[in-house]
Amino acid sequence: MNKTMLLLPLALALAACAPETPAPGPASPTPPPAADASATPAADGATLAGYHWRLETATGAGGARIDALFPGDEHALTLDFADGRVSVSGGCNGQGGSYAVGEGGRLEIGQMMSTQMACDAPLMDADATIAALLAQPQEVRVDQGTPPRLQLVAADGSTTAWTGEATAQTRYGGEGETVFMEVAPQRIACSHPMMPDHKCLQVREIRYDANGVKQPPGEWEAFYGDIEGFEFREGERKVLRLKKFNKPDPVPADASSIAYVLDMVVESELVPAGK
Repeated sequence: MNKTMLLLPLALALAACAPETPAPGPASPTPPPAADASATPAADGATLAGYHWRLETATGAGGARIDALFPGDEHALTLDFADGRVSVSGGCNGQGGSYAVGEGGRLEIGQMMSTQMACDAPLMDADATIAALLAQPQEVRVDQGTPPRLQLVAADGSTTAWTGEATAQTRYGGEGETVFMEVAPQRIACSHPMMPDHKCLQVREIRYDANGVKQPPGEWEAFYGDIEGFEFREGERKVLRLKKFNKPDPVPADASSIAYVLDMVVESELVPAGK
């Protein structure tokens, strides 16, 4: 009896010092799993068409570099998507075919058509290798960074990575107006406030009727600006198909508000000096 009476006050004192256990409440919701930072969204046609895609890396299923896709420092394979078709440039021949992006970002390209030029072996090998690779279904993902990056994983496990450069339509907005311009084979002297002794391109507008027949050209005039994608060569007369865009915010403010972008060379000929 005496031991019981001594232990009881000790038990009560220990109970008073113990932390109070809170009453059970509703269970906390389970946090969602962390997003996979490496995951990238599947591409759609608008995203693919908004950029020129330049090949950066290419590896086979075993991880080895596909050397044939890199024919030299001056040649880089490029993909362009427009109007339901994909085109490949940078090798020897231009290649192209229809394409579609299906469920889950599966890219399928139809039979590729090609020009029939003959080039050095590295360029011909690049053409054959990229055509064989794109003939397979591709899993396609886009990383919308700056610049964006496109990853294609072929059915055989080969992986190619491409870096995007915005097209003129993406940079300026809209499809632009199609115009034709003839470029003379020699530059002419012109007055430029910022560039003494500057020589301008000499150009004139070309028009075609509804049947595609060329009409009498306009007057020659000095062209002070630049034509994106066009490289002038002395002694070559060219007729260019251009896309004409309005620049929303020209820089500097007094720069031209019009941008011309090369779409296609329609005519080209060598002109002897003095003619």
